[in-house]
Amino acid sequence: MAHGELNQSLRRPSTTTVAAVLLTVGLLAIGMGVSAASAGAAAYENSVDLGTAGSFSVLAGSTVTNTGSSVLSGDLGVSPGTATTGFPPGLVGGATNAGDAAAALAESDLTSAYLDAAGRAPTGTSLGSALVSGTLLPGVYKASSSLGVSGAVTLDAQGDPNAVFIFQIGAALTTATSTSIVLTGAAQACNVFWQVATSATLGTTNAFVGTITALTSITVNTGTTVAGRALARNGAVTLDDNVFTNPSCATTPTTTTVTATPSATGGSSTLTATVAASGANAPTGTVTFSSNGAPVGTSTIGATGVATLTVPAGTTAVTQTITAHYNGLLSYGASTSAPTNLVITAAPTAAAPSVGPADTTPTLGSPDATVSTLPDTGPAHTLLLSLLAVVLLLAGSALTVAGRRSPNAPRHLKIDLR
Repeated sequence: MAHGELNQSLRRPSTTTVAAVLLTVGLLAIGMGVSAASAGAAAYENSVDLGTAGSFSVLAGSTVTNTGSSVLSGDLGVSPGTATTGFPPGLVGGATNAGDAAAALAESDLTSAYLDAAGRAPTGTSLGSALVSGTLLPGVYKASSSLGVSGAVTLDAQGDPNAVFIFQIGAALTTATSTSIVLTGAAQACNVFWQVATSATLGTTNAFVGTITALTSITVNTGTTVAGRALARNGAVTLDDNVFTNPSCATTPTTTTVTATPSATGGSSTLTATVAASGANAPTGTVTFSSNGAPVGTSTIGATGVATLTVPAGTTAVTQTITAHYNGLLSYGASTSAPTNLVITAAPTAAAPSVGPADTTPTLGSPDATVSTLPDTGPAHTLLLSLLAVVLLLAGSALTVAGRRSPNAPRHLKIDLR
């Protein structure tokens, strides 16, 4: 093809080439569309870990004040303040920790939980300034400023007992009289969290659900029941004839399976555990792997419920029995896998390096040059040597000029036809 023709070819792609490019672009677009659709699927939140604060029905930073016959199913605490008043007549089902180390640790864990809830990315529709009745699905909901709640607000877990609801409130939370939070679709009070950037006030005769984590104070008015907790970081908690019930989650059973990749001695093997639970959420937490009953390491479960651990194979060929134990977390129960075998085989012995024949090529044209013996390959070998002898004889003759032997001719020629 001439230079001009080549340039024309580059400038004018063939119909086949254009079609191939368009097909490739189309396939890429389809692939991108599928990826975008997958990314838009419903996302599930992990629960907020309250740490030691989870055992408290009421926890305050400055003081706890009660009027009437309030009943707390869990612990009562205050830190760094020390004052708790109104108990009795109020009743505490757990321990009372006022200004002690347990209360201080709970306040520290509360701060971590508050920041965790505040840092979650919103997944639900913005709440605006009012939440009036209606049904909400699992997710993270944000109100940029204060939020007023009234009527019957239904939280539908859609059959998933581990579904999480997080409400981020940019200023104050207030509820109207007779407000109720209704759980349906297997939703659990342990998985409902209200993160309040200032203070929270629950109106009278509410049926409230969830854990309130407030930066400042919490007030619970007369006759309101709370299936959850009132946890204030810096201010006071004020009660008036209220009942707090334990929001502990019912345990969700889990199943764990394990696999192990075979290996040779001196190498390594990958142990893989998969933890599953009823409902849509993948369990979180850690898995401990064991070999022949002895722990060999712990790994954190990823977003898909899978944990992996790479272990050295050792120097002995052996078959080991591997198990994986899910340690459980929050509402997820612990579970142990059935055993599987890890086969370690002996690594193959490295072969000795092969040594090729020595280079026996003669230096032609030098005095006393000797044609060394070539490997015998049959008739072809004999023919090759014969042709070589003829070439050398002709070369010697050419070097003899006018009956005189050329000074450059070989003195003698040794040919080995063995």
